[in-house]
Parts: sequence; structure tokens; C-alpha cells
Amino acid sequence: MKLLIVRHGTAGSREEFAKTGQPDDLRPLTKEGIEDIGVVARGLRELVPHVATFATSPLVRARQTADIVAEVYGQPVIETDVLRPDAPYDQFESWAESTQGDVVAVFGHEPHLSGLIAWLIGGRKSRIDLKKGGACLLEFHRQPREGAGALVWLLTPKVVRRLRKS
Repeated sequence: MKLLIVRHGTAGSREEFAKTGQPDDLRPLTKEGIEDIGVVARGLRELVPHVATFATSPLVRARQTADIVAEVYGQPVIETDVLRPDAPYDQFESWAESTQGDVVAVFGHEPHLSGLIAWLIGGRKSRIDLKKGGACLLEFHRQPREGAGALVWLLTPKVVRRLRKS
């Protein structure tokens, strides 16, 4: 199984959004963030031509990112709490056992995703820097488990955007 991990795109300012009185879970991508993820999505399609399952954190900015990428693949997106910013990593492991397909794409937030990557490749104290709109591909002999993954690549959004077809 391969696990494509994507951080949500650029969202509006946390401080500015707080002034609306709405919970931060509802903070959306900016217009530029939406445009950037559209380009990143096409680059990801070049790197990973097929994805069987798309799953996202239920927070709006991650859901928007997942929807944009999944549209390029013509696939639906499911929401799961195991990708929330404060979710324990072992819950992700249990969830992953129930997923279908050889490639699963997940969308979420920092620092949760970097911690999840480090946990999956066995370096609990490792430092992974996943930029907004950046992506990572991990490979597992079977299912994602603590320490069982191999890092295939970790790319900034700038690099992924360069890979897209015109």
C-alpha cells in the first residue's frame, strides 16, 4: 500500500478569521490557496496517476484541498476524525486497516501530518517539514503501521506545481 499525504493549501489568517466569531474548523482556503492547490493537484496526478481512496480531516480548509485534488482524479472524498489536528496516531493505524485500494490519499494539518509521517516511518523524534500544499508519499509492505513505512518522496508545492501538464 502507498499513502499519499497532502497538507491543506494556504488558508486565511487565523487571527482575522477569529474576528468572525466562527470556530477555526470553518476557516477556508484563500483564493490563492484554491488556485495553488489546483495546480498542485495536476502535478500530483503526474506523480501518482491512480488513487483508490481519498480521505480528509473534516476541517474546511483540508476538505477544500481534498475536494480540489480528488476532482482531478474523478474520485469522491470521505471525511474522518483520524485526520483532525489532535487525533492520536494509533487511531490512524486502526482506520487505515479498513481502507480499500493500493494507494490512499489523506489530507490534513500541521504539525499533525509531520508527526504522523515520522511515526509511520519510525522516527518519533524526526523532524519533517510539510509545507502548505506540500505532499509526501510513503510505502508500506502491507498496511500503515507505526515504524513500518518507507519515505518515497517529500515535495514542496513549488516542485509539485512544476510537474503538472500544461
